[in-house]
Amino acid sequence: QVQLVESGGGLVQAGGSLRLSCAASRSILSLNVMGWYRQAPGKQRELVAAITRFGTTNYADSVKGRFTISRDNAKNTVYLQMNSLKPEDTAVYYCNAAVVSSSGEYDYWGQGTQVTVSS
Repeated sequence: QVQLVESGGGLVQAGGSLRLSCAASRSILSLNVMGWYRQAPGKQRELVAAITRFGTTNYADSVKGRFTISRDNAKNTVYLQMNSLKPEDTAVYYCNAAVVSSSGEYDYWGQGTQVTVSS
């Protein structure tokens, strides 16, 4: 089991920045992949950025060059630095942890944090 707690969302003007945090209840080195997803009203949840336990990162095309995913292993926390925010970035952002073990594959989700970008 993994509990994930997000923080850092809020209201920001277009062009501004926010940093989201996701604190895990256990060592993030034990988690195969951690990622940030978002879901806007009326749209499907989509992957924003992910980082593997080895440090490999992956980004959605729409955020490349603007968002950066990183982690602090000592704090068991993953971050999403969001710069040059656009109104279309408005969504609920969810932290995800994917675990692959001998008993199967498991996905864990945080409760979500709202990000609103005003024009």
